[in-house]
Amino acid sequence: MTDTSHPEVDAHTGTATTGHEWDGIKELNTPLPRWWLWTFYATIVFAIGYGVAYPAWPLLTGSTEGALGWHSRSAVVADLDGLKAQRSGMMDKIAKASLADIEKTPDLLSFSRAAGSATFAINCAPCHGAGGQGSKGYPNLNADRWLWGGTLAEIQKTITHGARWDADADTRVSQMPAFGRDGIMKPEEIVQTAAFVRTLAGLTPAAGADPSKGGVLFAANCAVCHGADGKGNKDLGAPNLTTKVWLYGSDTKDIINRIENGGGGIMPAWGQKLDAPTIKALTVFVHTLGGGQ
Repeated sequence: MTDTSHPEVDAHTGTATTGHEWDGIKELNTPLPRWWLWTFYATIVFAIGYGVAYPAWPLLTGSTEGALGWHSRSAVVADLDGLKAQRSGMMDKIAKASLADIEKTPDLLSFSRAAGSATFAINCAPCHGAGGQGSKGYPNLNADRWLWGGTLAEIQKTITHGARWDADADTRVSQMPAFGRDGIMKPEEIVQTAAFVRTLAGLTPAAGADPSKGGVLFAANCAVCHGADGKGNKDLGAPNLTTKVWLYGSDTKDIINRIENGGGGIMPAWGQKLDAPTIKALTVFVHTLGGGQ
């Protein structure tokens, strides 16, 4: 057993050993560098000071407030207020200008597109995609195919009041019947109708299906909303079926599923969350994404 009360001193370095030895190799009790020790002590002092100055220590129902009274939430609010102050001049101009005048005025158009892009990224991109490209069930805003119309006024109304948003009395309202689930059409009739719908866009119908029979069924059940020619009705939010831009997919099974179960997507009424100038900026941004009407 090693006697640690009188440690051995290494002859080569002059440093005492710890008494530990492995395979003839003895461990030196080398002291830490002074700069490292002082740095370590400084971090301890800093941590204590930080814990006193800022909210840091958890309590049963909250945390310590900190001697300086600083809060991250207050800092964020202050930054947002500063940003609003910087934008206030341009936002006031947007509030007073018509949508058409905004697009005709280069500085207002540039600002609206920038502000609208930021608003879109926060509120709209989760459904429509970062670039407005959409996804299954969510319209592609770049395609210039507008369910509810693509004029500035129509886009503004859609953004403001949403679609099928029960909390807004002026929301866009439409509903595709569940032709299969509600027993309006038989399964074989749905298959024939799906075959006809594919031909409207120049697509090949499923093998064994008869598009001519589907055309008769389409005229009796679907034309009232989509039109006899299948080109849709923006007043009802009924899409144009003659294009190859499909909201729920163009495969036969996708079309059959849509006819069977009907329904329609829900869009929030952003007028309940965003102020009027922000709605205008977002309208202009969306309008320019798809070329507008």
